[in-house]
Amino acid sequence: MSTNPLNLPAFQIAATDRSPHVDFDFDAGRLRMRGESYPEDVTSFYRPVLDALDKYFGALGTGDCRFELSLIYFNSASAKVIMFLMEMLDAAAAKGAAVDLFWYYDPEDDTMQELGEEFGEDLEHARFHLEAMVRDAE
Repeated sequence: MSTNPLNLPAFQIAATDRSPHVDFDFDAGRLRMRGESYPEDVTSFYRPVLDALDKYFGALGTGDCRFELSLIYFNSASAKVIMFLMEMLDAAAAKGAAVDLFWYYDPEDDTMQELGEEFGEDLEHARFHLEAMVRDAE
């Protein structure tokens, strides 16, 4: 089955100092968010992100999806959105999609690792992968 049955165009939002880089390549079934997430208006920032995901997951069927989350910081308002996003991933997997969620964390950041462990425990159908980020050689 196609990873992009609706032929949705790629969806991207450039990172700012308060919001993550969003890169959804629906054709490849690869969705990425990375950076920091504490936008002044969480609802305004994430509404188009969640709308794009809702369309995509609504048509994914039994297709494949790889979601990569590489956040180095997020606030409590963003945490609620991330939990909702993970529920969307899990619902798509429950309907037959092959969904893999990769939670990348800085190996020196125990808090983000623990948050990943906690968030991952709530998934019933999507496959969860907790992985340390590989640091660039300096």
